[in-house]
Amino acid sequence: MLRTGFQVAVILGHHGALPGLTHLLPRFNPASAFGSSMETLVSRFCREMTESKNYALPNASWGPDMLSLYHEFLEKTKTEGWVRLPSFRSNRDHIQGFHLPLMSSANSGKSDWRLFTRCIEREGQGYEYVIFFQPSEKKSICLFQPGPYLEGAPGFAHGGSLAALIDETFSKTAYLSGEGLLTVNFNIRFKNLIPLGSLAVLNVSVEKIEDQKVYLSCVTQSRDQQTVYAKASGTFLQMQLEEDSSQH
Repeated sequence: MLRTGFQVAVILGHHGALPGLTHLLPRFNPASAFGSSMETLVSRFCREMTESKNYALPNASWGPDMLSLYHEFLEKTKTEGWVRLPSFRSNRDHIQGFHLPLMSSANSGKSDWRLFTRCIEREGQGYEYVIFFQPSEKKSICLFQPGPYLEGAPGFAHGGSLAALIDETFSKTAYLSGEGLLTVNFNIRFKNLIPLGSLAVLNVSVEKIEDQKVYLSCVTQSRDQQTVYAKASGTFLQMQLEEDSSQH
């Protein structure tokens, strides 16, 4: 990850090759802008949790830049329509009562499922991040403070750790903006290295929604916007979640 301008293109061909995927596409209702209203999606995703830990809340490891920008956007949730997204240990906690159509047979009995970007439990050692979503503009801001367990080049975050978090922010934005659920294409061009413990700001926007796909872009930069760390784009397949009959 030391080369400036290094480009990575990841095309998740295994999604396209999944048996039966083509017959799943019509599950999305093309007669409406989205299968479900954005209000429904946000309400479903941001459900009140009383037992699961919300990892998107400040902790003692957050630096001054992370904290101050967090509180700045928290104020915007009161005045400008931004939504602070909760972040639980697994996406299963966000979509309780629903499942992906193609994963209806997945083993749901395990209790140790963990989202990749929440796999390091110790505060400040891995991913420290929070995502704010703007429904009316279909965009998100992710505040990211990489810890020492994400090191690539000495003293700097591994490029793969940033790519994973951009993809995660894409997925949340794509889902809330138009039920984008599966990554079908992801491209990233690295510009500069992110110092461990510093704040990187991911600016994600939905570029368009068409042909049952959500197209997104991301610019990751320093808080003062003087340093661009990476630029990325991604495409997500639209697909409606199905109710989990086992929950009834």
